[in-house]
Amino acid sequence: MKKFITSFSYIFHPILIPTMATLLYLAYHKGDFITQEKLFILFQVVIVTIVIPILVFVLLRASGNVETIMMAKISERKIPLVVHCFLIILLVKKSITVDRYPELHFFFLGGLFSIMLAMILLFGYFKASLHMIAISAMTVFIAGISIHLQINSVFTVALLLLLNGIIASSRLEMKAHTNLELVMGFFLGAIPQLLLIVLWL
Repeated sequence: MKKFITSFSYIFHPILIPTMATLLYLAYHKGDFITQEKLFILFQVVIVTIVIPILVFVLLRASGNVETIMMAKISERKIPLVVHCFLIILLVKKSITVDRYPELHFFFLGGLFSIMLAMILLFGYFKASLHMIAISAMTVFIAGISIHLQINSVFTVALLLLLNGIIASSRLEMKAHTNLELVMGFFLGAIPQLLLIVLWL
C-alpha cells in the first residue's frame, strides 16, 4: 500500500502536470484546432516543461547541486525554479499567446505566479509543496474550462480533487512535507488560477 501511495508522487510529478493540463485543454478544444497545430502545441509544452528541466536537473546533479528529482532540500530548489520561471515566460510570450490560446496562456501565467511565490517563500526557508501547487492549479484550470465551454466534466473534476488528496497523502507518506507546506502549496497553486480565471471565463 505504501508503494502504491508514494507512486503518485512520481506519476504526478510537477514537471508532468503542464503537459497533462495541455492534453486536457486540447481534448476539450478537439474541434477548434487541426491535428498538426495540436501536436505543435504539445511538442512545445513538452520541450519547455519536461525535456529542458530534465536536462537542467542532470547538469545540477552532475555538479552536486541536487540529489534527487524530488529536490527535498530548500537549497536544491532555487536554481530549478528560477530556470522554470524563465522557461514559462518564454512559452507565454512566444508560443502560448493570449490571442490564440487564452485559457492555456493564463493557466501558464498563473503557474508562473505560483512558482514565483514559492521562490519567495524559499528565501524565508519555507518549502511549499510543488506537487500540490501543480495539481491544484490544474484542478482549477480544468474546472474553469468545463464552465467556459459548458462541458459536463463533473467526473474529471471530482477525480482531480481526489488526486489532490492522494498526492498530499503521498507526500506525507514520503515525509517530504508537513501539513502546512501541503496546504500552502494547494493555495499557491489554486489562488492565482482563480484570480486569472475571470480574464477568460
